[in-house]
Amino acid sequence: MKNLKKMITLLLAAAMMLALASCGGGKDKPDTDATLGQSLKAVFEANADQDMETLANTILSDKQIEFAPAVMPVEPGFLMGFDNDINGFASGVSFGPMISTIPFIGYIFELDEGADVDAFVAELEANANLRWNVCTEAEEMVTATEGNTVFFLMCPKTLEMEE
Repeated sequence: MKNLKKMITLLLAAAMMLALASCGGGKDKPDTDATLGQSLKAVFEANADQDMETLANTILSDKQIEFAPAVMPVEPGFLMGFDNDINGFASGVSFGPMISTIPFIGYIFELDEGADVDAFVAELEANANLRWNVCTEAEEMVTATEGNTVFFLMCPKTLEMEE
């Protein structure tokens, strides 16, 4: 009986260690001049004349994206990555990994003519939660605007997938 208790204790300790390791931050990555977010912002700026869905797919086709991507339309209200509802946009799309624990979520919003773009970006930044994803945390938040189109991204600084 005493040996059985020791065995169960060891198994529980091992299970807890595995659970903690699965939520770990992974290996440290060196900082580069252009982070993932800054690189994808440049893709947005170079292609901002495309419709939102095409633009999101263009961003996701960047060579740094190493996950199965998904693009979905969004409506005002609850959006992943934010602590409060996001309103004030006419239409939008989200883009990111199809299924993953990668802390990556992006949005492209189209605002009505005459909308206060700067106030909308400030609302996004104020309500963003870099720790929205279980066991992971985004390392950067990047925003950009082109006319009434707003780019918003929370992501790691690099996407180096483990083999």
